[in-house]
Amino acid sequence: MTAVVDWLRHDTAGLLTLAALSVAVLLLLIMRLRLEPFIALIVTSVLVALIAGVSVTDLVGSPLSASDSLLETGFAKILGHIAPIIGLGTVLGAIMERSGGADALTERLLRLFGPKGAPLAMGITGLVLGIPVFFDIGIFVLAPLVYVAARRGGGSLVRYAMPMLAGLSMTHAFLPPHPGPVTAGGLLGVGMGWIIAMGLLCGIPAWLVAGVWWGSVIGKRVLVDVPEDAPGAPAHSGDPGSAGGTAAAPVTGPDGGAEAGTTTRTAERPAVAAPPPPSVTLIATIIAVPLLLILGATVGAVTLPEGAVVRDVLVLLGTPTIALTLSVLLAAYLLGVRRGTSMAELGRISGESLRPVGMILLVVGAGAFFGKVLQETGVGDALAGSMTAIGLPVIASAYLISAALRVAQGSATVAIVTTAGIIGPTVATGGYSQAQIALIVVAVSAGSIIASHVNDGGFWIVAKYFNMSVSDTLKTWTVLETILSVVGFAAAGLVWVLV
Repeated sequence: MTAVVDWLRHDTAGLLTLAALSVAVLLLLIMRLRLEPFIALIVTSVLVALIAGVSVTDLVGSPLSASDSLLETGFAKILGHIAPIIGLGTVLGAIMERSGGADALTERLLRLFGPKGAPLAMGITGLVLGIPVFFDIGIFVLAPLVYVAARRGGGSLVRYAMPMLAGLSMTHAFLPPHPGPVTAGGLLGVGMGWIIAMGLLCGIPAWLVAGVWWGSVIGKRVLVDVPEDAPGAPAHSGDPGSAGGTAAAPVTGPDGGAEAGTTTRTAERPAVAAPPPPSVTLIATIIAVPLLLILGATVGAVTLPEGAVVRDVLVLLGTPTIALTLSVLLAAYLLGVRRGTSMAELGRISGESLRPVGMILLVVGAGAFFGKVLQETGVGDALAGSMTAIGLPVIASAYLISAALRVAQGSATVAIVTTAGIIGPTVATGGYSQAQIALIVVAVSAGSIIASHVNDGGFWIVAKYFNMSVSDTLKTWTVLETILSVVGFAAAGLVWVLV
């Protein structure tokens, strides 16, 4: 027994075996025992640390001081980096969603592209709205608009849904402020500006192939009707839904029945007409502000001398937390206060939107702790040596590890934080440029979305909202995610060769 423990602790093959066993235990706890991922990550991390010979003091500290322990430093370092970014991004998306920005953008694009170009219009809507809005929220908001587009344009619902889903998925996987790229960037030590640049460079081609091309191909083969009871069905020629918009909620009368429309008045409670939706230009500007500020900071830090006033201003405003704070304040005023929304209502919207963020942050923090433990045990160095020996580039290893974890347990976040923890030491000692590390982040993110199937909650959301059987969802959504993953990684590999 002692010989086996020594082998696991000190031999390269033993350390790699320990890493493989830790991932297997993690998957067992999540998939078979249905343990919450962040609890499973903590349990696995502690077990691996103890088996690898990490002292209890190093692992958890002492009753008097624990600030230098692996547990606290693992959680604290990454959460200090990503918590404000994810929180602010979530609030920004919630304010934009409630303002009617999605409806305005979709209607403008549908008018611009016409019935035949409606699938592309839905794809662009998903692409733009996917930047500030989480994937599942994006589906909830945009599904009724997809139904309207499908009714107007005719043909299978799949033809309109796939481009939109590809846009939402690409931005969620590759671009800040979404948890995946933000977390990977924080763990691997790369600026958000580089992640935005490389994410767009690799993600746009992936969206075109997976959403526009594959959506048109599979939309002719898998025929799905819009559900009869789906939102957005036109009630009569004067209904806003028949014009391509989402029908406004009816006013409830004193007897509990629905009145005819939003402008109908009763003696007991007059209806107040909702303000017109915000302009597409305003929505695009608010989305672009943080991206441009962050990119400006990245360019300024590279091209301007240290200590220059302009450089300092660009770096300050382009710090992701500052840039997103400015964007949230801008959205709160332009989409909220100026349109009649009270500060109390904005506070309620922000509070509601932040509720799901807690679990994301717990998983990310626990994943960072797991990665810290693997680094302490020497697994990262052993993996780096093995990759060097077999000649596998770190970007390929990152993609394959992330993809394997994604297929096995379904969570993109778990796949990202685990992969980043495993390859972190290799990246840290490899002398890679910021552009190359950003491409590694793209590879990790691309691997984390491959082959969405029945162990992924997103699979069931797509099946439910777009009226598809399990078989049809596998043919459409699962293939779309795989194409998005492979093309995104291929683009990253091509750029890797050039940089």
